[in-house]
Amino acid sequence: MKLINKSMLTAIITLSTASIYYAQQTQDTVKTRSKDIEEVILRGVTDIAKDRKTPVAVSTIKAAQILERQGNQELVELLNTTPSVYATKGGGGFGDSQISIRGFESKNIAVMVNGMPVNDMEGGTVYMSNWTGLSDVTSTMQVQRGLGSSKLAIASVGGTLNFLTRSADMKQGGVVRLGIGNNDYLKTSFAYNTGKSQNGWSSSFLLARQAGGTYIENTDYESYTYFFALGYQPSEKHNLQFMITSSPQWHDQRSYAPTIANFIKFNPDHDGTPYRQYNSDFGYRTDENGRRVAIANAMNYYAKPVMMLNWDWTISNKSKLSTVAYMSNGRGGGARNLGAVGGKGMSSFYDNEGHYNYDAIFAANAAVNPTSNIAGNTLVRTSSVNSHNWYGILMNFQHKINDNWNFSVGTDDRYYYGYHYQVLSDLYGAKGYTDAANKNLPTGNILRNVYDYKKLTWNPFGGSNAPMEDRASFSNDGEVLWYSGFGQVEYSNDKLSAFLQGSVSNQGYQRIDDFIKPGSTQQGQTIDRKTGFKNLFGYNIKGGANYNIDDNSNVFANIGYYSKQPLMNAVYPSNQQVVNPNLTNEKIFSAELGYGFKTANFNAKVNLYRTEWKDRFYRRGGIANIDGNGNNGYSEISGITQLHQGVEVEATYVLNKYVEFNGMFSWGDYQYKGNATGANFLDDNTPVAINGNNTSILYLDKVKVGGSSNNSIPQTTASLGTTITPVKDLKVYGTWQYTGKIYSTLNVADFLKPGNTALQLPDFNLFNVGASYKIRLRNQNQYFTIGANVYNLFDTTYIQDGATNIKSTDAPAKLADGSNNTAKKTYEELGYMYKGIADANRVYFGFGRTWSTTLSFNF
Repeated sequence: MKLINKSMLTAIITLSTASIYYAQQTQDTVKTRSKDIEEVILRGVTDIAKDRKTPVAVSTIKAAQILERQGNQELVELLNTTPSVYATKGGGGFGDSQISIRGFESKNIAVMVNGMPVNDMEGGTVYMSNWTGLSDVTSTMQVQRGLGSSKLAIASVGGTLNFLTRSADMKQGGVVRLGIGNNDYLKTSFAYNTGKSQNGWSSSFLLARQAGGTYIENTDYESYTYFFALGYQPSEKHNLQFMITSSPQWHDQRSYAPTIANFIKFNPDHDGTPYRQYNSDFGYRTDENGRRVAIANAMNYYAKPVMMLNWDWTISNKSKLSTVAYMSNGRGGGARNLGAVGGKGMSSFYDNEGHYNYDAIFAANAAVNPTSNIAGNTLVRTSSVNSHNWYGILMNFQHKINDNWNFSVGTDDRYYYGYHYQVLSDLYGAKGYTDAANKNLPTGNILRNVYDYKKLTWNPFGGSNAPMEDRASFSNDGEVLWYSGFGQVEYSNDKLSAFLQGSVSNQGYQRIDDFIKPGSTQQGQTIDRKTGFKNLFGYNIKGGANYNIDDNSNVFANIGYYSKQPLMNAVYPSNQQVVNPNLTNEKIFSAELGYGFKTANFNAKVNLYRTEWKDRFYRRGGIANIDGNGNNGYSEISGITQLHQGVEVEATYVLNKYVEFNGMFSWGDYQYKGNATGANFLDDNTPVAINGNNTSILYLDKVKVGGSSNNSIPQTTASLGTTITPVKDLKVYGTWQYTGKIYSTLNVADFLKPGNTALQLPDFNLFNVGASYKIRLRNQNQYFTIGANVYNLFDTTYIQDGATNIKSTDAPAKLADGSNNTAKKTYEELGYMYKGIADANRVYFGFGRTWSTTLSFNF
């Protein structure tokens, strides 16, 4: 059955182009005045786009919509009703969501909190599990697609996602909330704002706890959130705001995407359908009372407190200086497995339910003598620490020359130190683990100490280091220095607003490897524990203009060029101490054209974009059986060029005070341009030969862009929704979402010959519904709110992400009964298919029907 036909598509486009830019935007008066120039783009150090002023594609979601519709979803999933955004739950663990904008993943999306960049300074990634508390404290969530309006030299290749948190000087009052949902979801929170006193003091705080499990098997979690803000305004010239927030959490995960065949094989109902909850990353052990106890194989734990001090100084009626000093000291990591016992890794111990047989693992480990000095002679669980200390300062000086001209200059400076090493978190019954990775310790170093991943320090000022003799497999640090300056000139009158921005930056990387023995060599070079800093210069320049044709119509355009420094794993590839001899900056050129139409109840925006990204380097880790001998590893690809272009429509129509409609449609064409070079390595950095060589040409020209790590990229999305207010204080909403042209993760080995294509996954439709009702007390400032949401209302079975690229015309090595496929029959010939794709593909199915309900009291 087709999920969307030509008539449906025509209806979507007709409705979208005829109507509406979503009403979450600030309701500006249609006519603008030159005195609004300071609001065009500048607001302290936070760059917030303004409708009919800032020439970028933007969507905004307010706190009310977050509170009404998020429930037990991931926060970024609320953006799935905005064009060119695809947010999924990733592996399905708490906070493991993934997001792409215009086909670019999170490491190439600038994520900011109150204008402060939060992308990891080594790898660019943003782990949303570190920011789960944002849903409680966010007052506005704004996504700017494309290069965006930020003046900073940030990684906004696909877009900018900015979370604006509550401030200390909010109106006096408080709220208590209780939420429950599927799989024992329970959330409680309490928040209070004092309001501003006559002496200029104000404060706000929030405490919250969330716990339970997700739709996936054995994904228990526990998370806390604290937020405190203190404001002081001694005079009209000075305003100071201090904020600290964090969400310490631990959660069990599903980090490995099972095959479709295994989703079906291990369905307890044995009805030939996928068991979407299936998780192969845990198993059972029988305790002393004969009970089966679940043991997780993959989990994550982290606490990332952020402290910010904002100072706004109004120097004169024309000049203002905004300064933010911040620190973020993260503590935590993730747990996985290491080693083998009797030559067998974890995959050799699956039971007939598709889970690990820990009774067999414990028995095998107990029989091993660790003094045999055989490296990795037991099978253990590790805790991979990924902690950091991060300090920064942002300064922005703004000056209004006259009613039309305005300029700003500033600086963005950061220092980052990351700690990366492994310790043991469970011996699985072994007496120890023999490790030979640390060349500074005697060969056959036996590790016996175990660190509980739920009890590692979350103290942001405390140490993050275990003794060197307790570390296994690797121990390396990353040090990053970042200095940048930026400038911007703006012009604005009643009809026209325009800007020109530029920035320069120097990013210095240093790699520190504690396992390096003095006098060691790599790639024929003598190396030290510290590499010394490799400094890389980058810059960007961009400009744009918006013209209000009349009270209803406006057009805008922007253009920009980035020379972006590569990430640390491109500077020191293969996890070695030698600088990449072919190191080069990534080059991004982007252009966009848009049109807006706005009336009192009818808004619409249409925009066209084109982004070309050259000299991209990317590393894909966690690849199982990369050498064909059962060993895991990673791939490194260099010289990639990508071309992303498309059209976006976003619209809303307020029929009357009872009914409102909203919709969006986005069509993209994302493909590789030219070929690239790929290399494979084992996890211990040993090169894996590809066709007899260490590197190989990858024939990627005109191949559709897919994900980079167990995720997918769609190139068509659409949604239609309605909100009905039948009586005062009652809201009922429904949303339809369509996702199509979805391409799976790229695998290096699949493109060693010309003519291969990316794997396209089945399209899907989802429906969500919800309602909320306010019960007001005599005091109008006091009221109860009852809310309920149902996600995936019709319990649709769909694939959200793909990890492999196996075609129906490929031939499996083995048949379903375990025998060799001597006839070389294809998956299609054998009938090993699911909805048009080979069932050997590893995927993540989306959640089935889930629900949540909330009760809150405002006072």
